[in-house]
Amino acid sequence: MSAIGLTVPGENGSVPARDPGDVPLVGRDEQLAAVRAALGRVEGGGSAAVFVEAEIGVGKSRLLAAAGEQARAAGAVVLAGACLDIGDASPLHPLRQALRRFGARRWPEPGPTTGSAAPGEQTATGELDAVRHLLAVLDGEPASRDGSGALLERLASGLAGIAGERPLVLIIDDLQWADQTTRKLLLYLLAGLGGSPLLLLGAVRTESLAGDDPLRAMLAELRRLRTVRVLRLPPLNRAETTLLAASVLGRPLDPATAEPLWQRSGGVPFVVEELARELRDGRSGPSETLRETFLARIDALAADAHLVVQAVAAGIEPVSHALLSRVVPLDEERLLQAARDAVSQRILTASGDGYRFRYHLVREVLQARLLPGERIRSHRRHAEALASGTGGELQHARLAHHWRLAGEPMRALPAAIAAAREAERLGGHAEAFEHWHTALDLRRAVPDPAADAPDLVALGRLAVAAAHRCGEHERALVLAQRLADDLTGTPGRADEPAPAWLRMLRARLLAAVGRLTEAEIEYEATLAASGVGAAERVAAAAHAADLLRQLGRYAEAGKWAQDALELARGVAGCTSSLVLAGATLGYSQAFLDDHAAGVATLRAAGETARRSGTPLDVAQADLHLAELLSGPLNELAEGVNVARQGAADAERAGLGRSHGARLRAVAANGLFRLGRWAEAEREVTAALRHRPTDADAVELLLARCRVHVGYGHLDDSERALESVETLLAAGGGVRQMIPLLTLRAGIAMWRDRPGAARAAVQHGLDLAESRSDDVWLQAALVWHGLRAEAEARVSRNGTPDQETIDRLRAVADRMAEQSATAPVRGAVAGYQDLCAAELTRVAGRSDPVRWARTAEVWDRLNHPYPAAYARLRQAEALFGIRARNTEAAEVLRAAYRIGRRLGAGPLVAEIQALAVRARVTLADPPATAGPEPVPRANDDLASLTGRERQVLALVARGHTNRAIAAELFISERTVGVHVSHIFDKLQVRTRVEATLIYERSGPPPSVSR
Repeated sequence: MSAIGLTVPGENGSVPARDPGDVPLVGRDEQLAAVRAALGRVEGGGSAAVFVEAEIGVGKSRLLAAAGEQARAAGAVVLAGACLDIGDASPLHPLRQALRRFGARRWPEPGPTTGSAAPGEQTATGELDAVRHLLAVLDGEPASRDGSGALLERLASGLAGIAGERPLVLIIDDLQWADQTTRKLLLYLLAGLGGSPLLLLGAVRTESLAGDDPLRAMLAELRRLRTVRVLRLPPLNRAETTLLAASVLGRPLDPATAEPLWQRSGGVPFVVEELARELRDGRSGPSETLRETFLARIDALAADAHLVVQAVAAGIEPVSHALLSRVVPLDEERLLQAARDAVSQRILTASGDGYRFRYHLVREVLQARLLPGERIRSHRRHAEALASGTGGELQHARLAHHWRLAGEPMRALPAAIAAAREAERLGGHAEAFEHWHTALDLRRAVPDPAADAPDLVALGRLAVAAAHRCGEHERALVLAQRLADDLTGTPGRADEPAPAWLRMLRARLLAAVGRLTEAEIEYEATLAASGVGAAERVAAAAHAADLLRQLGRYAEAGKWAQDALELARGVAGCTSSLVLAGATLGYSQAFLDDHAAGVATLRAAGETARRSGTPLDVAQADLHLAELLSGPLNELAEGVNVARQGAADAERAGLGRSHGARLRAVAANGLFRLGRWAEAEREVTAALRHRPTDADAVELLLARCRVHVGYGHLDDSERALESVETLLAAGGGVRQMIPLLTLRAGIAMWRDRPGAARAAVQHGLDLAESRSDDVWLQAALVWHGLRAEAEARVSRNGTPDQETIDRLRAVADRMAEQSATAPVRGAVAGYQDLCAAELTRVAGRSDPVRWARTAEVWDRLNHPYPAAYARLRQAEALFGIRARNTEAAEVLRAAYRIGRRLGAGPLVAEIQALAVRARVTLADPPATAGPEPVPRANDDLASLTGRERQVLALVARGHTNRAIAAELFISERTVGVHVSHIFDKLQVRTRVEATLIYERSGPPPSVSR
């Protein structure tokens, strides 16, 4: 237990907190460094001081304890005490307490049998006498009855006697309660009159210092001295708060838990730890300790200040002074004094826009304490004050909030509708949705409304549309179902057909959450139904076309898009449908037959959106164009620029959570293909700040996973894919499922699990054959499948599967046929070459010419990663033909340079392993993997050369001489010579005996792939 315990105020002034040693000290490195620097300065003589100012619970005492432990470890004598909240009634109490603690630490009580201290714990007699003398002085012996100057001199002399030649560190906690004599002693010592090097460490509660407090004046004077530092100890930031809470919980915090904890605690360590313990124990509210702590501070306020705090608790922060003056029944002078008291006691903070609680948790505790009648009265006062014209910004939202909590739904309803319209005007679609949702709930709360009350179904449509715009697709689906119940009058009835507009709405939402098959059924039912209006039919055809595009059925998508454009002739109010149909038609044209015409059609749709559409139409057109350019057409730089600009426009329009997120995912994928992985990761991080959901979040997580797999962060990749699978559990489309399975296969190969890779690829092929003809989507999957079969040939964990190979070959041939005349062929060609080259590897005769041609194709496409991979395989094939191969070494070095630039960890590791086996020196070889492994001391294999150790490792794995020759690019005869030398040096006769010695010694660092 530390010598200094952290305390927080309770009903009796303070209650002991938990042991400072049970959780780590977080976020205080800068302050500890300042203390170490001050100690270094006094070691040569003289004195210095570091004062720490902070609010209650921020960790002053824990910081002092940690600083004291560091000083003690550095050889200083450390005395630590704390002042009491009784002022001059207990003079020099902290010094008396410090001496007694020091004595207890240095001289334990005699044992029950020996009657003496434990060996090694007895210090010099002079030091013990000095402590006893000082305690006698402080406890009232005659020596202490001289004048104050003599007393200070005796105390300083006694402290010097304790320290001897060592620096003295005097720690005084809670200096705000220091008595006059203690303050004089500190000034005396800081003046350098103590006769020994001294570092004074003090902690002060800032909320306890009144304007005329003598300590406040003393600190103001000391700040001017060069040897004194006054440090402000701030609350923890978000990251530090999360780290501290995780240490208490014993596990990492997920973002959904970390952010509310940060908001509620304000970064105060004491509050963070208490809330984390509640979470750990399965409770969500503040602990009893926290409630008592905060309520004690509130109860200590004067009656007027208590009224002010209650009024702010009922309001929406910040509460302006003008509004507060109408809510609190006090005259101006009393109100100002009450507010000043609440601020000085650190309950509230004041700024130009009004009053807030310093800690959000204080508000929670206070609200929970109010009686229901008190809450209703407070909210009614706020609503009446706002209705009179005192509100400022967001008046409608505040008014709706207060009337609702005052139990007046029909007075809250028009304010909620006005707040929703205001949010939409400002582009705040997420806020608009919440207001529409509130309005809908308020309308439902009135069973028999007035004749002029807003229509329930109309409000529902507005709420669903707002939810869709801001990315709350699942909540929108729930609202749509409630709308259907409202229309039929009977919840859950399905026998009465829904109107076309509701079917359309439901279909769009199903597509947004990835339930594409259900969405297609809804569109078909809408188009087949009778009584569908012209505009609704156009919209149904346009959205159905876009859905087919997402499914990879481009020919059908183009036909439906063309039909939508034909249906729209002469129909007013179809701009959004025209934009969507035009963008879908352009995508289909460019993918299937005419690159230039398709891009032109897409750009024309974008111009229509900008000229007469909504921000949502603009974002939709940008998304189609960016996906096409940075994907199938391989115009990466332009596609990334379109995606980035479109994302910025969407975010400004309040669409960052939906279309903005999707556009940034497109930008990230393009940047990944260009080899700009750090930029790609930044795009994903920027988009995730908007907290996207459903298919929008899936695209971002897939983009992040690609970067993680490239870097070799396989555990992070697995977690990302698990999140994707969770989001797709309700029914994902092939546009998400096939990339997911492709990534699964890639991870499995890097983990040397070719069987798992094969299973993922088989699943992806099944989906593609039944639900998509998108050759661009399938190309990477087929390559991963053939690569997995090639890896199975050389892996200890699998063998190639001929049936799978035949199936993959057939799909690859079909891909080549389908893309032969399409503009997408250029992008697919690289994958076709990879597939052809992998087939030679599967057959056991990897063709370096094929691999060289593949690398050249990817160079032209400006995709560095597959180009580096192809060069690795080219070098491997060349070494297989001839061990000493200058061309192969240069190709391998080129692959290594690209891999290092990208940061492609697994690829670089495989390049290095090949370099070791082939005895090639790379441009920048790693310290841990050279061509000649260094023998370890006392190693049974120390007599072997590096090459002999490599051969022995493969012997231990059961390889024949022929297999070893192929692996190390040497002849069988050379392998036989190495094996003979190994047997001679190890004095064994068989491979089994050699293997036993190898396994006892452990493998050399670079023997396997």
